[in-house]
Amino acid sequence: MTTTATHLRTVALHWSDLHEAAGQPTTIGAFGLGLRGYLARLDQADAEQLEYERHQAAHLRSLERDPIQLGDRPVPVRLHILDTMRAVEAALVQCADDIAAAAQRAPIPMPGARKVDGSTYRSLREARIAHEDRQRKVELALADQRDPRRWKYTGERTASYAALWLLARVERAPGPCRRITEQEEARIGKVAAGAAERIERALDIASQKRTLEQLHDCGGRIDVHGGEGRTPVGHCTGCGAIWTEGGVIAA
Repeated sequence: MTTTATHLRTVALHWSDLHEAAGQPTTIGAFGLGLRGYLARLDQADAEQLEYERHQAAHLRSLERDPIQLGDRPVPVRLHILDTMRAVEAALVQCADDIAAAAQRAPIPMPGARKVDGSTYRSLREARIAHEDRQRKVELALADQRDPRRWKYTGERTASYAALWLLARVERAPGPCRRITEQEEARIGKVAAGAAERIERALDIASQKRTLEQLHDCGGRIDVHGGEGRTPVGHCTGCGAIWTEGGVIAA
């Protein structure tokens, strides 16, 4: 049985594969800068792709590979991959936001400034001890705020980072969070399963099985197996005949 942890690892491991499959460099400016910035970059990519396809269609008959055309050419953006990335990132980041809002402990507050006059302390030693104590509290508060295990609402908010943070919650890893509830874990599991399924389908790395509506001549059902980069192949449950992608039954 596939677990929530496995789904989250699938997202984290294959996020760079989606970047490559989309026809874009691994580092895209919008990713990691928040959903608003990413959506703006995606809209720009959509517009650029439509403009590129328009020119391609207009010159399709005259575009022959000759010496004058050699050189760098634009890499077409695979919009269905970008759509997958947008949906997965939005769902995982929102899930992390919601879980953090409920389960993550607030940062340790910074100690307030203390007004000191000549009568505050009875000795220089007391003044030094008080100063050192405040410094320790400041350092503790800063360390807690900058804890890499703390989910942040600004900065790095990518799908892979959200998946790893949610994975830590599911696996009860230490951090500035309480133990998540069964309801919260179920929410994470639902989002993670949907994200992993979208990624596997976009990359064609998931093993898939379906039953065709048509029956073989013998009356048996045809179960088709595909995915994982393989050509779909089916087998008749009645006589064992093989179904190919062209729909032809081979004995």
